[in-house]
Amino acid sequence: MSKKIRKPIKNEKDFSSKILKILSQSPNKAFNYKQIGAKLELDDTKSRNEIIKDLKILAASKKIIESEPGKYLVKAVSQDYYEGTIDMTSRKTAYFICPDFAEDVFIPTNNLNRALDKDKVKVYVYNRRKGKRPEGEVIEVIERNKTEFVGVIDIQANFAFVSTANPKMYTDIFIPKDKIGEAENGDVVLVTIEDWPKRADSPFGSVIRVLGKPGEHNTEIHAILAEYGLPSDFPVEVEVYAQKIDTSIQESEIAKRRDMRDTLTFTIDPKDAKDFDDALSFKKLENGNYEIGIHIADVSYYLEEGTILDDEAYQRATSVYLVDRVVPMLPEVLSNFACSLRPNEEKYTFSAIFEVSENAQVINQWFGRTVIYSDQRFAYEEAQYIIETKDNTIPVDISITGESYVVSDEITQATLKLDELAKILRKKRMANGAISFDKVEVKFNLDEQGEPEGVYFKVSKDANHLIEEFMLLANRKVAEYIGKQKKTFVYRIHDEPNEDKLIAMAGVIAKFGYKIDFRNKGDISKSLNALMEEVNGKKEQNLIDTLAIRSMSKAKYSTENIGHYGLAFDYYSHFTSPIRRYPDVMVHRLLQYYLDGGKSVDEEIYETKCLHCSNMEGLATNAERDSIKYMQVKYMQDHQDEEFLGVISGVTEWGIYVEIVSNKCEGMVRIREIKDDYYTFDEKQYALVGATSNSILQLGDEIYVKVKNADLVKKQLDFHFLRRAE
Repeated sequence: MSKKIRKPIKNEKDFSSKILKILSQSPNKAFNYKQIGAKLELDDTKSRNEIIKDLKILAASKKIIESEPGKYLVKAVSQDYYEGTIDMTSRKTAYFICPDFAEDVFIPTNNLNRALDKDKVKVYVYNRRKGKRPEGEVIEVIERNKTEFVGVIDIQANFAFVSTANPKMYTDIFIPKDKIGEAENGDVVLVTIEDWPKRADSPFGSVIRVLGKPGEHNTEIHAILAEYGLPSDFPVEVEVYAQKIDTSIQESEIAKRRDMRDTLTFTIDPKDAKDFDDALSFKKLENGNYEIGIHIADVSYYLEEGTILDDEAYQRATSVYLVDRVVPMLPEVLSNFACSLRPNEEKYTFSAIFEVSENAQVINQWFGRTVIYSDQRFAYEEAQYIIETKDNTIPVDISITGESYVVSDEITQATLKLDELAKILRKKRMANGAISFDKVEVKFNLDEQGEPEGVYFKVSKDANHLIEEFMLLANRKVAEYIGKQKKTFVYRIHDEPNEDKLIAMAGVIAKFGYKIDFRNKGDISKSLNALMEEVNGKKEQNLIDTLAIRSMSKAKYSTENIGHYGLAFDYYSHFTSPIRRYPDVMVHRLLQYYLDGGKSVDEEIYETKCLHCSNMEGLATNAERDSIKYMQVKYMQDHQDEEFLGVISGVTEWGIYVEIVSNKCEGMVRIREIKDDYYTFDEKQYALVGATSNSILQLGDEIYVKVKNADLVKKQLDFHFLRRAE
């Protein structure tokens, strides 16, 4: 397979866009018609005359300047040139996203000019007249979004190509023979793009790493991490540095802290958790109020600024929770040991301590460094058992110790009182307009080899809400404490919902008989909460939950506080998980600095850090989502001969997406696979309509399907359509 060389352009009548592109690429250089002809590889008289004519037209329309007789420059600032981002489709076309345009500008395939998905580009926009759809041409790639890609290598005699499974990556990558490295034909590899010569159809690259054979478990998990530029291991020098940190508890350090070791303290976490970064303490005061401490691992005590360990943590910015493993932000010596608030061990913590009344009003607050001793570790299931039954004897089937045991009366009463207060806090939050998204989480039971044995759904219960409410309280009060001082801080912000998406969602849910009240911000949140309650347990729940979440803005980190719409808080930050989130580390450092009387820090520096952390969070979320899709496909591979009841979760012109009720796995039924009629896509009804029977397949309909194909590399499922559910 040899590389194609693009043929010279012949008999083309309009060279305007190409002339503009050439002049834009060298904005300070003047060109005559011969130089432009040479750039376009045209030397015949007819083409040169066309170039001369187009140069004069462009100059007359003031798109270019005749700087001296017969020589032309692009205008320094043109209203037709814009900078923005490329958003590729899976059809090798793209849209140009730029704040100057109300709608995205379409970029045809032949106008991409080597731009790839999410690249920052300069675009020439034409067809801007009223009533015409604007289109554009990429003039310059200003900055690549990414240069590293994961794909399968196809090795020929003297070169190789790497093809990715990403539908938005429209080109393969050419690998010269001397840059194949140790890769073997068919391997999954990580490659970097080094160059894209003008005459080449494909970019040139080299193999950085061989990830393994396609379809193998570890290969695919490492491929997911590599695809998003996420690490799988710590550099040796970082591990060595972490191992040398003194993690012993020193009396000299205890003397500098508030000593909480004698106050009743315990943790509630998932049963399989290894890093316990938060604990609650509880004490009844003589005045009838309660002292409640939210104690967070004091990561910033061990993680010193300017060290290679801190640099690594900042670059990672977050732990990544894949379906079968955690890629931690911090080495294990800190995340699972020194900073983990394990039972019956003294630990350094950073705490938010509140005096709370019987009706959950905060009377007093204190923030600072502490030392604690955790008396008990609970799994959520154990705490839930106490809340539901008021019984302090934990049965064998939910005990994390593997045997039945008795919880002290003191801890039992504390758990019940904290649950009572948490319910009041939650009720107040909802009354203030917070939105409750308790979306069902898909989890897998894995065997020792990481193979899926079964699927289960994680649902939040009272014990989860108990922890959530007190973490929210600490996060809110810390942000409020600094925010009211008008000092630079790291906030977790969440803008109001996207109105266009809400309107689109309203159109979909109307088919199920639901509606949203748009009169004002408060009505929208109340309406969404009522909707979530109404769909709970129904076949369309997951679909509507997903649509509602997609209509929301994305929460992010910023020094500019606009509040948190979803939680209905004017001030909000992330303080409670510094083991797994770098923004929390920044919050701890800033809080201590301001408690010590420090002046407001440089906002620009912290805004840059916020942007980095938000971006890394997005990549981690995508990797987590891909790992779940991968495991769902792997699970369905072993169930190819079974019938499944599914709900139609999406309708397109090429088929329907179906989500299986029993395990939430989603796949596609191609339109040609539905044999009982000839179906076409009706955009208004958001449905497929049969040509002869007029029968309709629409969102929320239940149908039976069987696995047709399970593609582990693409993480895609295809289904056979069997029949409608009765």
